[in-house]
Amino acid sequence: MAAPRRSRTDGPADPRSLALLDWYDRHRRVLPWRAGPGERPDPYHVWLSEIMLQQTTVETVKPYFAKFLALWPDIRALAAAEDQAVLSAWAGLGYYARARNLIACARVVAARPGAAFPETEEGLRALPGIGAYTAAAIAAIAFGEPAVVIDGNIERVIARLEAIETPLPRARVEIAAALRPMVPPARPGDFAQALMDLGSGICRPRNPDCLLCPLRAGCKAAAEGRATAFPVKPARKGKAIRHGTAYLVRDGAGRILLGTRPAKGLLAGMAEIPNSGWAETAPPESPPVQAEWTRRNAPVIHVFTHFELRLIVAEARLSGEIPAPPGLRWVAGADLPGEPLPTLFRKVIEAV
Repeated sequence: MAAPRRSRTDGPADPRSLALLDWYDRHRRVLPWRAGPGERPDPYHVWLSEIMLQQTTVETVKPYFAKFLALWPDIRALAAAEDQAVLSAWAGLGYYARARNLIACARVVAARPGAAFPETEEGLRALPGIGAYTAAAIAAIAFGEPAVVIDGNIERVIARLEAIETPLPRARVEIAAALRPMVPPARPGDFAQALMDLGSGICRPRNPDCLLCPLRAGCKAAAEGRATAFPVKPARKGKAIRHGTAYLVRDGAGRILLGTRPAKGLLAGMAEIPNSGWAETAPPESPPVQAEWTRRNAPVIHVFTHFELRLIVAEARLSGEIPAPPGLRWVAGADLPGEPLPTLFRKVIEAV
């Protein structure tokens, strides 16, 4: 059950905050995880959406959020789910450590009295997978705590509002200091979501609609005609490039050979197409079975946070059926949707 939303009236609200909340009351986005006007937010919905939205777009998250609620409508149901079922449902959202932390966090919360989330930033930060931003967002939106919530949209809005010249990420200290006195005591969750909506729809990275902005009168960047100059970003560094080979093999029954990633590290615990591993120079050939391999000329390219991966795809078709090599398994095509295959390896399959 949703926790009661706290009502705070102590302390005056910044006039800019009042103007923003007035705008939000008229223009707020309708999102499947967001409580409507006068409704109490469900902490489970808030937490689930915030974890999913990390480094992912709203439109991408919507169907995943709906799927998770259909499968696991509350925190107890999610805590009781099998790890592989959750990883499979998560496949395609990326950043798979989030899914593993999601499972761990659900089990910790389900074991608490009433299966209730902690209501403070400090208590929330003690949970698996919840960092400073997520703790602040849940505390403000779900529990009415006057937390300072800063995501990418809010960062941009405040950097422009105050024309902060310090480059990111050092500017975040100044952004937090400028934002803190603006947080209204009575509606901190709505205020945070209003800033998110403002950054998403009006104070966009490119072509901001400054004439429609409720904060325009006090925006220093707009007054200087330099809105798109903020936030100031550090010099961009090129991504490292890694190489490897993926071995896509089908047997006589049309089954595909799959393995499982190690329990720790990148894409931990997910399913994978057998591969040579990844390195700055192409690792040695290591096909999983003896076969006649055909290599595709164009690599499958996948961009991770810190590097770009270029995988050559080698394909083989066996005439009969053989036992799977140790650590690998044959999977029928009809069963692939149930496998926790990350986007990278789905690309490999689609390439052939």
